[in-house]
Amino acid sequence: MLQLNQRLTYVSEYIQGDCLADIGSDHAYLPIYALEHQLIRTAIAGEVIQGPYEASIKNVRYYGYDSQIDVRLGDGLSILTDSDHVDTITICGMGGPLIAQILQQGASKLKPHTRLVLQSNVQTEALRRTLEHLDFEITQELIFKEKGHIYELVVADYQSNSQPLTKQELKFGPLLLRNKNAQFIEKWQREVDALEKIKAQLDATKHQQRLEEINAEIEMINEVLKI
Repeated sequence: MLQLNQRLTYVSEYIQGDCLADIGSDHAYLPIYALEHQLIRTAIAGEVIQGPYEASIKNVRYYGYDSQIDVRLGDGLSILTDSDHVDTITICGMGGPLIAQILQQGASKLKPHTRLVLQSNVQTEALRRTLEHLDFEITQELIFKEKGHIYELVVADYQSNSQPLTKQELKFGPLLLRNKNAQFIEKWQREVDALEKIKAQLDATKHQQRLEEINAEIEMINEVLKI
């Protein structure tokens, strides 16, 4: 059976329903794993570049899921049609702004029953802002470390009357703020260290506005970390 890395294994735990659409599918590993473990019945694997698209087709054939996984070439959610009955959409291994852009451009493809499972590598705040704009409420959040990298996982379900997120919740995650685990502390301490290095290179007279912005950001992070 196919073995997934920790990152995609976490993602698989939040898949619901019969049909999965995995955008940027990376050899269709996640759909194959989900079928092997009977998490779904069918899947759509989307790729925007010809090479990965062909690699996904090859992998699907190798594992014998030609009739259950439909590999499609196209940009983001544009690969989905009105006749697709997708229960979960996964978008993984990208920056928050890119995932946000994919959701914004494909907003018409999102249905009230569709769950979003999104794993960002950086800048998850942009993703949370977009989810709020699209009336998707964050129902689960994870932060974890794999091979030296810290990742965030956001699960969202449609909720037309969800409460707006605060500035802190957008930046740090509404659910992650409730449980500041070791990875959360490490991520944001790294961010403070990086901002301090930038500060040290700026001229106080030439870059006053930027310094004020950095100081405000450091203050916000330290308040959350209670340093």
